[in-house]
Amino acid sequence: MPDPVAELYTAPPDGFVAARAELVAAAKAAGQTDRAKQLGKLRKPTVAAWVVNLLALRRPELVDQLVELSAALRSAQRQLKGDALRELTKQRREAVGALVKEAVALATKADPGNRGKLPVAEVEATLTAAVSDAEVAEQVRSGRLVRAASYAGFGEVPRPNLRLVTDEQPEPLDAADDGDGDGAGSKRAAEAERAARRRAVERELTTALAAQKSTAKDLDKAGKAETDGEAVVERAEAALQEAERARADADAALGRLRAARKAAERAAAQARRRVGEVEAALEAMDEE
Repeated sequence: MPDPVAELYTAPPDGFVAARAELVAAAKAAGQTDRAKQLGKLRKPTVAAWVVNLLALRRPELVDQLVELSAALRSAQRQLKGDALRELTKQRREAVGALVKEAVALATKADPGNRGKLPVAEVEATLTAAVSDAEVAEQVRSGRLVRAASYAGFGEVPRPNLRLVTDEQPEPLDAADDGDGDGAGSKRAAEAERAARRRAVERELTTALAAQKSTAKDLDKAGKAETDGEAVVERAEAALQEAERARADADAALGRLRAARKAAERAAAQARRRVGEVEAALEAMDEE
């Protein structure tokens, strides 16, 4: 039996509010109060989130492969494996590109009217974030995404400078150096230079981490603000639909009232004619 919630998140977003209302009404009619409340809390996805949900629910095996690749990529980043990281990064770009094409194809088939209007960049950003962030990956995997995601971290930067700094190699002695005197001074100078470079890179890393933290906070605030805005739109859409239903009911009631008035007018006309007929009969009897 199809999962009604999965169908809700794979259907085009334009009909989300109405479809959700039908599910809530059905749950209430079945006496499932708690389920009705849970269904009522489901959030309408943006178009980009809907496209990603389509991919996750219709082609889950592809998303699973992307999640596996993300785990390997994060492991390579932690271990600073340059060659492996470069290869995995290349695979990630290729995988994300293929998934974006598949997601767009699914969305175009599900809603041909959106052809050429899909937010491909947001879909790509969300899938890229899923590779870099395990939490985003799980949200994508669930097929219940409500808005696009982005990654505020280092992404695919393999930190080559950090590796060069930590992978220190002994400096060769000068050809004229016998290991003493000026040679020792040159070695100390080289070590001092490396230490200075390391401190510079560490300062750069500290700055980058601070910027990452700041942008992540900004992104979180923006995301919450967007979610709040979506909630306002959803409430407005629900109110509009309720108003439209009330108007339809009122129109139907008005139609019935008009029909009743016309029936009353016909009855009144018939009564007047009957009165006239009876009066004429009485007059005829008086004249006899």
